[in-house]
Amino acid sequence: MDVKFRFDVTYFLMFAGLFLVELMIALFVRDAFIRPFVGDVLVVVLLYLFLRAFLACGRAPLVAGVLLFAWGIEVGQYFNLVSVLGLQDYKVARVVIGSTFDVMDLLAYSVGAALLMLPKRLSLKRKQGLRVDV
Repeated sequence: MDVKFRFDVTYFLMFAGLFLVELMIALFVRDAFIRPFVGDVLVVVLLYLFLRAFLACGRAPLVAGVLLFAWGIEVGQYFNLVSVLGLQDYKVARVVIGSTFDVMDLLAYSVGAALLMLPKRLSLKRKQGLRVDV
C-alpha cells in the first residue's frame, strides 16, 4: 500500500464536524440506541476521516485498518486493558480505551466500516450503468 503524508482540509473539516456530533451525543444523549450504537458506528467514521486528513492512501486498506484498530480496542476491553496498562485511575484513559466489552460494539464498528465503503460501491455501480435505488 502506497501511503503519502499530506493535509486535506476537506477531510479535516468533516472530521471536526463529526467530532462535534460525537461530543454532543456523549454529553447530551442518554438512550439505549443513539449513544451506545450509533455513537460507535460514527467513531469508526471519525477515525477514518481523521487519518484520511493526513494520509493519502487507498480507501479499503484504511477502512480495514481502522476497523481492526476498533476491534482491537474492544477485545482489549474484554481483557481489561486499562488495568493491565495501569491506567485505571485516569478517567481519560478509561473513556478513550473503554472498560466494558460488548459484542454489539464489534457489530457497530463493522457497520461504520461498511458505511465508509458504501459510497464507493454505489459510484462503481453507476459507472457500470447499473441502476441503484437507495
